[in-house]
Amino acid sequence: MSSKPQQMTLDQFPTQITEKLRYGDTDRQGHINNAVYSTLCESGRVGFLYDPKQPFLQPGAQYVIAQLKINFIEEMNWPGDVIIGTGVTKVGRSSVCLLQGIFLNGICMATSENVLVLMDEKTRKSTPLFEVTIDALKALNVINITL
Repeated sequence: MSSKPQQMTLDQFPTQITEKLRYGDTDRQGHINNAVYSTLCESGRVGFLYDPKQPFLQPGAQYVIAQLKINFIEEMNWPGDVIIGTGVTKVGRSSVCLLQGIFLNGICMATSENVLVLMDEKTRKSTPLFEVTIDALKALNVINITL
């Protein structure tokens, strides 16, 4: 990655959602449990992919996650509101790679790299993205970050 995760800023991500950290998200050490980071990334992905203003959905198809990599940068503690930034790093024939940043008080606490594949609901196999979907995804590239 050309940018260090600590140097990432929220304005590099074209889409953002806010989630509240819950007391129940903490673990025995008193910080936010590592599994919660995955849930926060999921919220960001769902907000990104299922935005009614975007042509990402295709009839008879759904996105499935093929790979999820999380880089834990800073310890997060309750309480707080986090912002999950999401953007595209690569678009394939039937897949899209996303980069996400989890920010608390303007600090990047974690990053996530995701590979999502568009799956035909009947055949359960990958299916090509529509050209309009490819164009819309490419328009939401993460700014000034290359993997």
